[in-house]
Amino acid sequence: MLQKIASTIGQVVGSALGVVGIRVGTEEPPHTSRRLTGAVEIRRYRPRIAAQTVVDADEEEARQEGFRRLARYIFGGNGGKKRVAMTAPVSQSPAGSQKIAMTAPVSSTPGSDGWVVRFFMPAEWTMDTLPEPDDDRVTLTEVPAETVAVLRFSGGRGRGDVQPQIAALTEALRAEGIEMLGEPMTWFYDPPWTLAPLRRNEVVVAVPDGS
Repeated sequence: MLQKIASTIGQVVGSALGVVGIRVGTEEPPHTSRRLTGAVEIRRYRPRIAAQTVVDADEEEARQEGFRRLARYIFGGNGGKKRVAMTAPVSQSPAGSQKIAMTAPVSSTPGSDGWVVRFFMPAEWTMDTLPEPDDDRVTLTEVPAETVAVLRFSGGRGRGDVQPQIAALTEALRAEGIEMLGEPMTWFYDPPWTLAPLRRNEVVVAVPDGS
């Protein structure tokens, strides 16, 4: 009885926090991590699957449109009418800066070929079990294991907010003698209505294994 009450309370609290934009129990891709500096973390991610879409628009519009397309897919807009749990982060990167099949979950300059927006799929799903998207602009891709450097920040998500964080990450890696493999990306963990000081945002770039 007490367990049932505790579970109910947990659900109510989780729902309430979700309304104000605070994440509760959202799955993230499995990884290990270590601290490189006070601000920068090195993470090693296992192979994972992402649903992604390419949007030819400016950065903010691309993020919003990409989110809508991918949200429709996980909420049942697929061949099996199946719901797929929402995970974090949502990834955005310029389409022209990397090979989509090789990238990881915003570069310092806009992509001339649009933006790639990604949702990472829960670990329980495989390429064989995930339903096919109804929208041919949404595709599923296997993301290989990789090592990334991450700098976390709160606040806004616009170019003026992100650019200083990319510069800080770049300088930290340069000081440590670590090569950046490709362009930085931006990962977002919270819904748009989350208060800016409570948001978890990250700038992320692939680095050599063993960094």
